[in-house]
Amino acid sequence: MKKLKLIFIVGLVLGLFIFGAGCADNGGEVEDGAEEGAAGTAEVSEFDQPVKIGYVLWDGEIASTNVIQQVLQQAGYTDVEIIAVDAGPLYQGVAAGDFDFTTSAWLPQTQANYWDSYGEDIDSVQVNLEGCRIGLVVPAYVEIDSIEELNANKDQFGGEIVGIDPGSGIMQVTEDAITEYGLDYNLVSSSSAGMTAALKKAVDDEEPIVVTLWSPHWAFNRWELKYLDDPQGLYGEADHVETLARLGLAEDMPNLYGILERFVWTHEDIQSVMTDIEDGMAPEEAASKWVENNPEKVNEWIGEE
Repeated sequence: MKKLKLIFIVGLVLGLFIFGAGCADNGGEVEDGAEEGAAGTAEVSEFDQPVKIGYVLWDGEIASTNVIQQVLQQAGYTDVEIIAVDAGPLYQGVAAGDFDFTTSAWLPQTQANYWDSYGEDIDSVQVNLEGCRIGLVVPAYVEIDSIEELNANKDQFGGEIVGIDPGSGIMQVTEDAITEYGLDYNLVSSSSAGMTAALKKAVDDEEPIVVTLWSPHWAFNRWELKYLDDPQGLYGEADHVETLARLGLAEDMPNLYGILERFVWTHEDIQSVMTDIEDGMAPEEAASKWVENNPEKVNEWIGEE
């Protein structure tokens, strides 16, 4: 009897020991799992977060967007995507947070209608380029000097104004100009590339042509051109190009936002990139060339003066 009692006690102690060891192991697993869970929810570095940049397919905006993409990559951002859209979807996308920012906003006049629609939901960060003009442009050899003279010379121009993408601000202003000046002309939608191709052909043949154009643009370096006077002031004073961001970007990515605040350059800067692209260099290659040749300005933007 005593022997059975002793066996029972030894078995009970052994069972308690095994149970305690199991609990300790389980506790270790829970603790390890908690540590893994904490590590799994660790905050992602700002530099590893995806950056989406919207832009319009204008020569200057292709240049500026490719440059700012490479500047951000040089600053350490690992996932920087540029996405081309028309002007309307650009503003809509920034307002909705689909794009983090754009360096392509022509304000306060050319894209005023888009700003009026979406401006309350967009952060105006910084003017990145001053003194930007839009209007109707002809080769310097064309004898007229004013929009008011277009109707009297309709046959020379075939009754057409060659434009760019239909959603752009300059096209909408030109529609207004046709109405206000009573022009008997058709506004032909195209693209920036299509418009400059038509301009090149006309200049090569020394034929009259009237196009929608803006400054800065490589075309003014390539050919002798002139703006037609706009007595009614429909095309307004010179615009600027502005960097716009989605609301909350300053809080989400403060280092990136700081770069955008410092991103300011000149007509000479942007036209050098535009001219290289027009001469056949890929946009990313032209941007890389400019970034490499302007380290002081790039370091200033990044904040590494």
